[in-house]
Amino acid sequence: MLRAIDRDLWVAEQPLRYFGLSIGTRMTVIRLAGGELVVISPIQVSDDLGGELDELGTVGHIIAPNLYHYLFATEFKAAYPAATFWATAGLRAKKPDLAIAQVIAGGANSPWNGIERLFFDGFKTLSPSGPDPLDEWVFFHVTSRTLILTDTAFCFDRSFPWLTQLVTKVGGSYESLSPSLLERIATTDKETVKAAAEQVLRWNFDRVIMAHGSIVEQGGKEQFNRGYEQFLGCSL
Repeated sequence: MLRAIDRDLWVAEQPLRYFGLSIGTRMTVIRLAGGELVVISPIQVSDDLGGELDELGTVGHIIAPNLYHYLFATEFKAAYPAATFWATAGLRAKKPDLAIAQVIAGGANSPWNGIERLFFDGFKTLSPSGPDPLDEWVFFHVTSRTLILTDTAFCFDRSFPWLTQLVTKVGGSYESLSPSLLERIATTDKETVKAAAEQVLRWNFDRVIMAHGSIVEQGGKEQFNRGYEQFLGCSL
């Protein structure tokens, strides 16, 4: 289940359908210097996945990075009761039944040594009920120069079913790292999003891992910049 991406960096994936499209979903696992594992955007836990995680280290942190990627967090926390469950602040109001131990916050000192974080403010997606804030935190794994996103950008390609390819060719994010048509429609506070994107671009990343789509192994910073310039309609 786990796939090694770089030193102390892995991903695991599972099928997922959204608005009828097969888009898949991905969690990221980072091993800290002390051997603790940080799990970002957890997927469904299984005996096989749990065994592979246990071989890597101790799951110490489980992160629900936005208001959408929490579906498997409770199950993951039950499998690793000693781990700290972190979440974006708005999730406490949206899902008060979740046993959130810590709210992700900004500041100079990261709670995870070697992982920087940023609140991607102003960004929204289009849900069945209308425009919906994502309240997403994005992350930068310093040693592997990897940007870790959830729903702030996608990158679909020929490895996805033909219908997903067709829709993303029309709506954006096909063979390009960018938000989709849903975010283009829902996001109106472009200045706030521009400020967040500019902060992301201050990080020295090359690879980009996102929850939906294919990992961008090289040139990720340039692709992120280009995708957000198109999304915002201005230079960054």
